[in-house]
Amino acid sequence: MKTCKEKAIEWNISTRAVNVMCQSGKIEGVKKEKGVWMIPNNAEKPIDGRTINGKQSITKLKPLPIGISDYIRAQEEYYYVDKTLLIKDFLDKKPLVSLFTRPRRFGKTLNMDMLRVFFEISDEDTSKYFINKQIWKCGKEYQAHQGKYPVIFLTFKDVKFDSWTATLDKIKGLLQEEYARHIEVLDSNKISQYEKDYFLKILNGNANEVDISSALERLSKILAIHYKKNPIIIIDEYDTPIQEGYIKEFYDEIISFMRNFFSGAFKDNKYLSYGFLTGILRISQESIFSGMNNISVHSLFDEEYESYFGFTEDEVKNMLSYYGKLDKETELKNWYDGYLFGKKEIYNPWSVINYISRDCIPQAYWANSGSNEILHEVMQTLNDDSVQRLNALLQGEKVVARIDQNVIYRSIKENSQYIYSLLIVAGYLKPVTKYIQEDGNYLCEVKIPNKEIEAVYRSEVLSSLVTSGVIKRTTMDTIVESLFSNSYERLQLALSEYLNNSISFFDKSSESFYHGLMLGLLALMDNQYIIKSNREAGDGRYDISLLPRQIKYPAIIIELKYQKNITEDKLNALAHQALSQINLLRYDSEFKQYGFEKVLKYAIAFSGKKVNVVSEIS
Repeated sequence: MKTCKEKAIEWNISTRAVNVMCQSGKIEGVKKEKGVWMIPNNAEKPIDGRTINGKQSITKLKPLPIGISDYIRAQEEYYYVDKTLLIKDFLDKKPLVSLFTRPRRFGKTLNMDMLRVFFEISDEDTSKYFINKQIWKCGKEYQAHQGKYPVIFLTFKDVKFDSWTATLDKIKGLLQEEYARHIEVLDSNKISQYEKDYFLKILNGNANEVDISSALERLSKILAIHYKKNPIIIIDEYDTPIQEGYIKEFYDEIISFMRNFFSGAFKDNKYLSYGFLTGILRISQESIFSGMNNISVHSLFDEEYESYFGFTEDEVKNMLSYYGKLDKETELKNWYDGYLFGKKEIYNPWSVINYISRDCIPQAYWANSGSNEILHEVMQTLNDDSVQRLNALLQGEKVVARIDQNVIYRSIKENSQYIYSLLIVAGYLKPVTKYIQEDGNYLCEVKIPNKEIEAVYRSEVLSSLVTSGVIKRTTMDTIVESLFSNSYERLQLALSEYLNNSISFFDKSSESFYHGLMLGLLALMDNQYIIKSNREAGDGRYDISLLPRQIKYPAIIIELKYQKNITEDKLNALAHQALSQINLLRYDSEFKQYGFEKVLKYAIAFSGKKVNVVSEIS
């Protein structure tokens, strides 16, 4: 037997093509060993039924564009999902300035580069990159705009630094590169020496912060005079440095700079043809776009442009078919579908192409492709109610939240209700239903969109607890193991250690606080259990239950009690009182309905940092 790679060399075709043919059954006698297709030594080279110059051929599949945001390269060398009708939709409406807000890694940079290539004046005939695309089929009305505008293009996706000084230096560097792309204006007899001197100041890196703040406005004027055509300005991921400023504590400096930087470019700029911006948030409350009544915002709640960022279901099916992976459609959908833009169900494009290219192994590709600092920040602000809502979300339930589209990063510290607004726009929640309010905001039922994001939450919850010193990983493992094995003494020791390491978290102790505390820990166990809270059962309402996903695991019921400033003896008595309540009110009756014979009953009593656990098995 030989591997796909060995046979590909022997047959002089790509390894990917051999893999696809093994998957589709075109090669006889193959079998899979440890995830690798093995092919009989005497297997004949299959054919795909097509002919080229009278000879049968094997189709060489295009690679997937992982990390490719260069439009020309993406559509020439890789499997490209055609999003060029975005151009048609824009030209039909012609808003002066358009802001597209979407989560990271949903194709914003590639789409903006597509716009640049389409509109930009070039020595090269760039129409060849669109002739076989959907936009060209729309006719001469749209073709007439191709290659007719000077374009200013900046992407801030990599402006991620720890200080304002380093951030400003990076922006200076990006402007140097963009000015260098238009160096032809220095030979123009239409441009005044004054403007050329300013151009050289930016180009040579001698500009100060004030000079930099007017760089877009000044360059648009220079290009408009030189080409006798007002330019298009494209700013990709405009809010990346703003997010970094919030997290790294130079928020005021970056906001002040961006306000002047964008105002000159987009507000009352008579040298502007059109403007495009992309980002995660609108940031309008911070007056970055102060007084700009010419900006058209297209958020994930809007139906306009709903299909152009991320993959639609049809696009995913076509891709799976091309690579011979249609049998993986259900798994891919469960892991990476679930986003809702406008009324369109959308797949995460980054995760889809990584999943297919890596032999359909489901992992949290999107989460591992960049920082989850937004989610980490949210985790630091959770209160009792938020922890219970998080647990409900992790169980696949929906929660109701008011969504403010003007949420800003510092909002979550002012009001915990803003966390849902931030999580939706950042891609960590999905609005299942939405009802617009009189103030323009939405009342939504929200849920976690898919298995990938569910895995991110569990990882980030645990990471937040560990890195903050609230709990050690070994303590977490001990709590989980103790619950499974009914080792209540180990459980009591682990909970005591947890409480002793959490002194700053106990300013407002109450039974509901400890309830939320336990739910936060148990949320990490939901691979094995369906966790329920405050549900009616028997003759009362229990605190927490863990319903096994598989019959081999024991069912678990937990009742919590809290009393302030009591002795160890009274704490023990309080725990036994909770155990009696479980039995007296028959909380375990729910489990009997499902056929679980073994039920672990835990009664946990708290008083400040003291804890007492008693248990029994029925």
